[in-house]
Amino acid sequence: MTTFSVDALPDLTGRTVIVTGANSGIGRVTARVLAEHGARVILAVRDPRRGADAAATMSGEVEVRRLDLADLASVRLFAGGIDGPVDLLINNAGLMIPPLGRTADGFELQLGTNHLGHFALTNLLLPQLVGRVVTVSSIAHRSGAINLHDPNWERRPYRAPRAYAQSKLANLLFTAELQRRLEGAGSEVLSLAAHPGLAATSLLRGRRGRLVEAAESALIGLLGHDDVGGAQPTLMAATADLPGDTYVGPTGRFGARGEPGPVERSARAEDTQMARSLWSLSEELTGVSFPLGGPVRSGVAPRTA
Repeated sequence: MTTFSVDALPDLTGRTVIVTGANSGIGRVTARVLAEHGARVILAVRDPRRGADAAATMSGEVEVRRLDLADLASVRLFAGGIDGPVDLLINNAGLMIPPLGRTADGFELQLGTNHLGHFALTNLLLPQLVGRVVTVSSIAHRSGAINLHDPNWERRPYRAPRAYAQSKLANLLFTAELQRRLEGAGSEVLSLAAHPGLAATSLLRGRRGRLVEAAESALIGLLGHDDVGGAQPTLMAATADLPGDTYVGPTGRFGARGEPGPVERSARAEDTQMARSLWSLSEELTGVSFPLGGPVRSGVAPRTA
């Protein structure tokens, strides 16, 4: 595969793109670059004022719409307001290691925002999607495990890093199961995933204390890259000629930084039976189902430890 270059992105004139969490970090860079290449970009953000500030720094056709992924009513309202075909949905928004919190619907905040909100949004928009879905995961998925019996940390002592890793593993299982269902329905829409590596973003800002944040910033500066570098895997997954269920990330040491390209995921992220079980649980929790019908391909047998 040739080296990916943002400068070589195709002309996206006439295409509609939705980027969640587009007011900051890699979501903001992703939205800006796609707009610069001609796309009509909808910045789906929780705070429209911050979204407007971000949009003011972008050239091209951009608009701001409110979307709170931690509130299924907001997700439904947003999806219901989208008219016409959508060429690209980028499920980028996320929370990282906050204190224990609950969404408006009672879900653990990280699972509810990072996975369940995007699960509902994607399925609600699928009848209008004509291109691809890109869901942003994390190298932290490797330490994740899905607890189907207590996904929302109601009966266990809360561990924010473990909850984050669970939500990022859920992103990859969702990506794979969505691709299987799309293929089974005869859809040409593709489902892909990406991760930014170790990128300097605002995810942890203001939550870890000044000394801890200063140490983290120094570590990222040494081993990682900025939000522009962090956005490149997402942009590659969104625009490059890649098959469905490709996982794109930095190809450098430890996946922290480097040129973007297809990368491996953990064995748990390839567990087909867990992907199906998580999908069923997500339908039950959100009340949103796969809308395209058709047979679901069984895929390969689940990997065992």
